[in-house]
Amino acid sequence: MLFRTVLLLLTITATMPGAQSVYAQALQAPVSFFVTSTGPGQGADLGGLSGADAHCQALVTAAGAGAGVWRAYLSAAATDSAPAVHARDRIGAGPWYNALGTVVATDQENLHGANNLTKETAVNESGEVVNGRGDSPNRHDMLTGSHADGTAFDGDDDLTRGNWTSSDAGSVQLGYHDQRRWGSGSHVVELGPRATRLQSERPAWHRG
Repeated sequence: MLFRTVLLLLTITATMPGAQSVYAQALQAPVSFFVTSTGPGQGADLGGLSGADAHCQALVTAAGAGAGVWRAYLSAAATDSAPAVHARDRIGAGPWYNALGTVVATDQENLHGANNLTKETAVNESGEVVNGRGDSPNRHDMLTGSHADGTAFDGDDDLTRGNWTSSDAGSVQLGYHDQRRWGSGSHVVELGPRATRLQSERPAWHRG
């Protein structure tokens, strides 16, 4: 019953008069996954996890499917005052559907293993394919700050640029949206303002 309530909210949003969105084409699926079409423009400075979440929410709301609570797939390192935050713990249990109604992963194990993530299925909030390998420019890099299993890094290495608060040059953990092992790819030294990030929704649950 709880899950049906969330679906109803998403369906109502998709069918509102005047809504121009591919979400209207996927009424039977709980849209819960997208790759951002654009970043905030400050490299790895996303305003922390809360700023990244707000950016996700704004994009998907503009696309016509803002119902629910959206979270960026990002980890944050432990600090003196707070424990580490793992990306996998921010996104619920699945399944996850893209804007076209396609299942990209059924659960956490599938998401971090033999998932259905390809360039064609890891679409943005408007259902558009994001450039990947073989395209010009190649935009398959995604900020994650995470191991391949969705957990944060330990130790002194800062792979999140101050937990997503710094645009200074430095190393950050990336993933690739056009590969199954998207969660952990390679390190980069400098980040440009056009980096895209993987998003996933944790629906707002309602009693009813």
